[in-house]
Amino acid sequence: MKPSTAITSMARSGIREIMELASQTEGAIHLEVGEPNFNTPEHVTQAASEAGFDGFTRYTPNAGIQPLREALADKVRERNGLDATADQVIVTAGAVAGLYSAMAALVDPGSEILVSDPSWPNYALMMQLQGIDPVYYPLRSENDLVPNAAEIEPLITERTKAIIHNSPGNPTGAITPRESLIELLELAREHDLWVFSDEVYDEMWFDHPPVAMGPLDPDGRVVSFFSFSKTYAMTGWRVGYMVAPEGLSESIIKAQEPITSCVNAPAQKAALAAVTGPQECVQEMRQSYTERRDEVVAVLEDRGVPFVRPTGAFYLMVDVSPSGSQGMPFARRLVEEKGVAVVPGTTFGPESGKYVRVSLATATEPLLEGVGRLADAVLGWGADS
Repeated sequence: MKPSTAITSMARSGIREIMELASQTEGAIHLEVGEPNFNTPEHVTQAASEAGFDGFTRYTPNAGIQPLREALADKVRERNGLDATADQVIVTAGAVAGLYSAMAALVDPGSEILVSDPSWPNYALMMQLQGIDPVYYPLRSENDLVPNAAEIEPLITERTKAIIHNSPGNPTGAITPRESLIELLELAREHDLWVFSDEVYDEMWFDHPPVAMGPLDPDGRVVSFFSFSKTYAMTGWRVGYMVAPEGLSESIIKAQEPITSCVNAPAQKAALAAVTGPQECVQEMRQSYTERRDEVVAVLEDRGVPFVRPTGAFYLMVDVSPSGSQGMPFARRLVEEKGVAVVPGTTFGPESGKYVRVSLATATEPLLEGVGRLADAVLGWGADS
């Protein structure tokens, strides 16, 4: 007996490979992990603790507890400009489970979904498990890693059913401007595609807040995904949520039942405390990431290392091609010789090998030390070749 073909053909995570190598390297600087280096706010943890002691530990409705759905409807109206009711909000086991459920509900096996190169690798892994083919569209440094609808359209076939768009982006750190969002929606309308709008970094921006795609959608084709993981440093709590167009929620809730059934009850109480409680913690994290971005950009500009200036999330893409190496060989050598862990661009797409992703979710001192060593490698190895 053997595992399924979908599993045996699944590529190993490039992030995991570098993490394991770095864990065996004494004193390695970790710039590969996309996880806030902040603790979950105390009032959030306290809410979960009280829920547990109060016996709020049983199954909840598939779509989440009603007070949380109502609070999230208020949140997306006030902060994202998305006019949604609580019935359109579905609480999920992290945004990843929401995306998986939406794919299962809306896209048949054998179909295609358009996804950017580079992009978060789990998109393609979800598709692989569901028998859906990813079709990559390019994000180019000369366009600040923002999608271009004119380049996407030739990739659309009769099998194309959806497009995934992520802003602020992982790994790009890019925020898609309003005009580009409108062009993507016009393309989706013309070809009758669903749009999966991944906005889990909606509160993580540097210069200006992102524009949500949902409010620009006139005909109910955008499904928007959000998360507590990055906004409130709640990665391990596994709470996300989506906003579905009217009339679509029941289909996605139906798909969620055999996948996760529901989000654990105390975590939902924690999420409720997070979204309804004080928001200063979010502002403090955002300010910290902004300061780190500015300091890292200053180092790279001073050293003459090419990169794409990020406007959101907490990532920065560095072009390592001047080193004469790229992809996993560059990343492995960086760990082995410089003691710095970054994610090779090939993890995020087949044509993104010239980049590495640097996470700004690291304390400032090791972050700047690691970026300095990265610059040494890019410039020094290139001079040696």
